[in-house]
Amino acid sequence: MEHVLHGDRKVDDYSWLRERANPEVLNYLEAEHAYAAAVMEPTAALQQRLYEEMVGRVRADDASVPYRLDSYSYYARVERGKQQPVYCRRRDAPGAAEEITLDLNELAERSQFVRLDIYAVSNDANLLAFSLDTTGDGRHALFVKDLRTGGLVEGPIERVRSFAWAGETFFYTVEEAETRRAARLFRSAPGRGPGRLVYDESDTLYEVELSRSRDRSYVFATSASKTTTEVRAIAAAQAEAAPAVIAPRRPGHRYYADHHGGRFFIRTDRGAKNFRLVVAPAEDPREECWEEFWPHRAGVKLEGFELFAGHCVLAEREAGLPHLRVIDLRGGGAHRVEFPEPVYGVAPGANPAFDTPLFRLRYSSPVTPASVFDYDMGARRLTLLKRAEVVGGYDASLYACERVFATADDGARIPVSVVYRKDLRRGAPGPLLLYGYGAYGIAAPVAFSAARLSLLDRGVIYAVAHVRGGGELGEEWHEAGKLMSKRNTFTDFIRAAEHLIAVGYTTSERLVVHGDSAGGLLVGAALNLRPELFAAAVLQVPFLDVLNTMLDSTLPLTSGEYLEWGDPNDRGAYEYIKSYSPYDNIRAGDYPAMLVKSSLHDSQVMYWEAAKYVAKLRATKTDDRPLLLRVNMAAGHGGPAGRYDALRELAFDYAFILHQLGLAQ
Repeated sequence: MEHVLHGDRKVDDYSWLRERANPEVLNYLEAEHAYAAAVMEPTAALQQRLYEEMVGRVRADDASVPYRLDSYSYYARVERGKQQPVYCRRRDAPGAAEEITLDLNELAERSQFVRLDIYAVSNDANLLAFSLDTTGDGRHALFVKDLRTGGLVEGPIERVRSFAWAGETFFYTVEEAETRRAARLFRSAPGRGPGRLVYDESDTLYEVELSRSRDRSYVFATSASKTTTEVRAIAAAQAEAAPAVIAPRRPGHRYYADHHGGRFFIRTDRGAKNFRLVVAPAEDPREECWEEFWPHRAGVKLEGFELFAGHCVLAEREAGLPHLRVIDLRGGGAHRVEFPEPVYGVAPGANPAFDTPLFRLRYSSPVTPASVFDYDMGARRLTLLKRAEVVGGYDASLYACERVFATADDGARIPVSVVYRKDLRRGAPGPLLLYGYGAYGIAAPVAFSAARLSLLDRGVIYAVAHVRGGGELGEEWHEAGKLMSKRNTFTDFIRAAEHLIAVGYTTSERLVVHGDSAGGLLVGAALNLRPELFAAAVLQVPFLDVLNTMLDSTLPLTSGEYLEWGDPNDRGAYEYIKSYSPYDNIRAGDYPAMLVKSSLHDSQVMYWEAAKYVAKLRATKTDDRPLLLRVNMAAGHGGPAGRYDALRELAFDYAFILHQLGLAQ
């Protein structure tokens, strides 16, 4: 394929790999898969040991902590030998029997892939709306089930992205077939038949997302681009009325709304780069009526908020760490919930109830397994409800996590989270796996992983580079790693790797890097810039063919992505993207050993990005180190849906990493 733009002629010798329906392409992908399996055959015993270790740490049968909603407690459980969860509830009455609301294992018998997205119970607790992806391509079909009879009363409604109940009425958004943009909002009710169009978002930069206030008074339809939002409010008591715009969209203004006591609470970045919280009367929410509720603070990003009858919980991020702040709506006053570890993650859990003093939260750190707490917002008391069990025993005192800082080219301090097993960290440089993401303002996760113990217990150090483009240090951190500043993401990652070497954690010969999706772009760009810095790399569903993808507006997501990466129809953006796009910058020379993984039905990063990249790299590089491509033929962007299948895939990845580090015994 040849493409000419801005006077630049591009020839893509591997564009034929885009022909998904071509038997030759499928045969090619199968051959690559077989080649990867053959190269990895010497590690077959290690793969099996790793898989058995991982499975052995996880309870075969387990259940989530129930959450209360009206007169029921809801939970999910998994059963020995089964891949998928079973969703259940139990009435709050002595001796009440378990009711199975949805068993994904039964559905999985009819499909190679099953993943649940929407799960929403109606106000009267009689109906369940749920949506399923049965191919891995991210397209979800919506169904409504009568929980009294077990029969379906609605569905399938295809390509549903979001959903909200409003009394007996429900609203849902539908994706466009080709672009996958959630553009159309519909209103319906069980048994009513096809939904009626309520709103059609015509601007291709925007998508529509639904949410519902915890007090059930309002449904909000938020039209959002990467830089601008517009919220429409629908009163549940007047569900047939036309949605009312809270504040007309204005370029560069993002705001998000919720409802409490006749007022809209609005998180806005108007005059507040890291957001502030304002309130306005629900009957007149014009911007002129907005009053300050919680101010903007430099260095602290307000990432979200949760409203309850007597409290408001703010989700904040400061100095790279998440925090929760509780505001008493009745008596005034505010306080933070304190957590002692130097590196951790915390987020709201299941909190459907409105009138409650308890806030459910999920907590984890690199050394603390996933934990569920209830926080008494009045008494300021944390109660541990459940900590994920590591079967066979786990001693957290054997491990340490810490945060170090690398220095960027312009002097910025780059946080790096590090975890290791203390008795295997003997002062000398050791093997290290470095992860990076760095896009969309998303903070890279620092959670516990029981599976990762298979690396830590073999002496591998695990690190996360919190590079610019992510959201660790607020909006400024994101803006410094997107559009015409995107190269900061890659150089930050390289500086983080160099710092870990300089302070004695590892050496280039013992350093493996890992990234997924936009993190795959990060790793691919770093490999082109400094291939000698790394021993090996794992790229999962990687965004590697940036320029060609951003030039193709027919692909899902592309138009909306212009605000993150730039619009290559502009000459400056074209040249800048071309300067770092991993596929376009492959050069003759030595590269590290590489494992590149994708999925045939991925609708976010197309499989051919990985396939084209590997084909071009194999024809261009000068070394004989392993270059492996694995395309999952029955999954999407998130990989396998079954819990055992996911661990099997991870065992393959870990075997590759350990083999390259000389730890395959």
